[in-house]
Amino acid sequence: MKHKLSVTLDEEVVEDIHKVLSTGRFRNKSHVVEYAVKKLLEVENG
Repeated sequence: MKHKLSVTLDEEVVEDIHKVLSTGRFRNKSHVVEYAVKKLLEVENG
């Protein structure tokens, strides 16, 4: 199950997300953020 969240990001981060989206690797902004959070959690949890 997915949960809807609201986040506030710096404009520079949003611009970077749009650049990543233009590569076609991710479906949408949510996909980019979900991937990034999962990677962060992998690093943090060893």
